[in-house]
Amino acid sequence: MRAASTHLNIDKDEADRRALLGMPKATAASSSTALWKIRLQLCKPITWIPLTAAVMCGAAASGNYHWIYNPFNPADRDIMLGLQDAARGLLTMVLAGPFMEGYSQTINDWYDRDIDAINEPYRPIPSGAISELQVMQQIYFLITGSLCIGLGIDVWAGHNFPAVLLCAFIGTLAGYIYSAPPLRLKQNGWSGDVAIGLCYVTLPWWCGHAAFGELDRMEYWVLPLVYSLSGIGPAIANDFKSIEGDKQFGIDSIPVMYGVDVAKWICAVAQVFPQLAVAAYLYFVGETAYAFAIAGLVLPQLYYIKMLLLVDPVANDIAFQTSCQPFFFLGLVAT
Repeated sequence: MRAASTHLNIDKDEADRRALLGMPKATAASSSTALWKIRLQLCKPITWIPLTAAVMCGAAASGNYHWIYNPFNPADRDIMLGLQDAARGLLTMVLAGPFMEGYSQTINDWYDRDIDAINEPYRPIPSGAISELQVMQQIYFLITGSLCIGLGIDVWAGHNFPAVLLCAFIGTLAGYIYSAPPLRLKQNGWSGDVAIGLCYVTLPWWCGHAAFGELDRMEYWVLPLVYSLSGIGPAIANDFKSIEGDKQFGIDSIPVMYGVDVAKWICAVAQVFPQLAVAAYLYFVGETAYAFAIAGLVLPQLYYIKMLLLVDPVANDIAFQTSCQPFFFLGLVAT
């Protein structure tokens, strides 16, 4: 009996941990009622990872990010300058992850509350675990915080033009028109999934780059845009679990429009081809090592496409996304 009780406690603790991170299908088993935990669930910390990674990719691409101690470059070992850049980079990651992505996830859950009542009725809003007033307070706090942090980074970087503030404003606007009527970009699978790719890769990349340098070369604009199109793949994979609710509320996701069998192939092609396009560009401009690195990182994604996505995209949606994500973002680093 004692062993069984311990096993149940472990299961409950694991469920609460997964729910706190905002992992899909986790909150069904969670019994947490603490308001701070519910607020954190709405911000879905698990989704912050790709944005914070993209921020640091942009910072590195600027050429002006300094290490605290660079073992490969004796000229880049100014500890104080490295600490300052690390602090600015961390603040930019906080802007992109907890604030901007937290805001986008919260407002999306608010406008999806009727759909979630069907697909995921245990989520904080449809379950009644958090009130409308508390949700609105969280949304306005995160919007205000995003804009203030963005302006603060611009001041810190000595910008004449508030580029990071502009990125923060575009991000908050994109989060709103993605979820809220009348535009509600997610109402159509193509516009919604393209918007997800742009917000998960391009905007945080630009934000990280602008925090340390100027976006003064065409490839700084184009490569993140092209690579972000690969984000359409995970976005489609995420829609497989919501087909019934999406049909009922008139949301034309890719799986709803084309059916599961066609949508899984669209998902596979959308995820792989933009990465290969970036690899091809790098090869033709003479960056062969990076080109082969990105192409090599596509190979394990192809394996998971074959073994998980094409076998059963509905049952394997989470496993597919979590398996591919590390290789996707390592490719972004190489870019």
